[in-house]
Amino acid sequence: MNIGGGSWLESIPLITRDRSFYQSLIHLAVPVALQNLITFAVGFADNLMVGKLGDAAISGVYIASQIQTLVQLFSGGIEGAILILSAQYWGKGDLRAIRRIAAIGIHFSILFGLLLTAVCSVIPGTVISLFTADAEVVSDGVAYLRIVCLSYVFFCMTQALIAAMRSVEAARIGMAVSGISLLVNVFLNYGMIFGRFGFPQMGIHGAALATLIARITETIVMLFYVFRMDHRLSLAPGDLLKTDRTLRRDFLRYGLPVVGGQVIWSVNMMGNSVILGHYGQQVIAAASIANTLHTLAYVAMNGMSSAVGIVTGKTVGAGKIRLMKEYARTTQILFLALGLLTGLVMAVLRGWFIGLYQGVTEQTAAYAWQFCTVLCVTFVGTCYQAACLFGLVKSGGDIGFVFKNDTIFVLFVVLPSAILASHFGAPPWVVFACLKCDQIFKCIVAFFKINSFNWMKNLTREASGEQETK
Repeated sequence: MNIGGGSWLESIPLITRDRSFYQSLIHLAVPVALQNLITFAVGFADNLMVGKLGDAAISGVYIASQIQTLVQLFSGGIEGAILILSAQYWGKGDLRAIRRIAAIGIHFSILFGLLLTAVCSVIPGTVISLFTADAEVVSDGVAYLRIVCLSYVFFCMTQALIAAMRSVEAARIGMAVSGISLLVNVFLNYGMIFGRFGFPQMGIHGAALATLIARITETIVMLFYVFRMDHRLSLAPGDLLKTDRTLRRDFLRYGLPVVGGQVIWSVNMMGNSVILGHYGQQVIAAASIANTLHTLAYVAMNGMSSAVGIVTGKTVGAGKIRLMKEYARTTQILFLALGLLTGLVMAVLRGWFIGLYQGVTEQTAAYAWQFCTVLCVTFVGTCYQAACLFGLVKSGGDIGFVFKNDTIFVLFVVLPSAILASHFGAPPWVVFACLKCDQIFKCIVAFFKINSFNWMKNLTREASGEQETK
């Protein structure tokens, strides 16, 4: 049910004076951002250490990592469905519904993880060849993918559990779990790639094995916390075997557009890799470096955006609509400022960041500089539109709008423009700019959508069983 409405001309403050909004953002955003930073560092450790093995190695791992990106995006769709529904039930104090939603999300996560692992185990060469025809890159990519694909099911399960805990405002456990994973991964990476601490020198195989062990460790720690230490959601092992037909229908109804949006985004990411892959090793390696910088910059913004999403779901679920409008106005100003600041910092630090990759060629570094320059501009739009469309519109209940918007931009703007630019021989940086252009154009859509206030919809049911207090 649409409970928003209104006009951007309404007399709503541009900046809310509700201190609890800022307190909630800090309380939720800091651990989420730190978790994202640590998760990024796990991948960055692979990327940086493998980078010392040369362009072919870093390109192979980058291509294989696109499958991990698919896993993260699909898993992120399930996490989003858990967060959107559970945060609204959290606003109503219905813990039973949240436990059922968490179990449903975990079931779907495990199923997807197992299916993708099976595909990548059976035909890894075919999967890698979808992105590039370079024989050396394919060989290194297959070597990495054969091992790392075994980690997918563990990653998916862990992220679903973390999403359930975030929905009840217990965000610190995700940070702690990722911290443990980082320590395990970096230690094993250094030991297994280069043959330190008594390990054999395994190169790319060592990087993949280190990631697998780190993912298994994450899952074990997360399960121990949820079943033995947490008293907020009080999830028991038996709860993971239970389900609820009504809530499962709701999960599919509201979750499929979220997952669909992530699938569309995964098509976009893989399309990026395929289009840039035709330029060869140096462009692929440069894109890997630039996208790593983008991910690093995205960490703080994503933490804040996730916090906005939790606050939005809780506020809409509690029926505090006018207050939510204040929060929406404030969010737009905060994230536009964050985007401008982050773009400036990226511009200042790009040379230093590229210099960390000592094993790449001068041409690769030159391409990376060009790509990073594009990101300095487009990231301003990323901050604004991503926070508005996910943190507000999607978490506020208008899930279908975001899915349709992403589909239109990816299939009819981003990929076609990049394909045409590539076909007519445009320089790699122009193609890269085409692949990022939606980050600016979406801001126009986001501005008018947010300020129409027609996106607030209560997705909860009045009765889901026993009612518990927070």
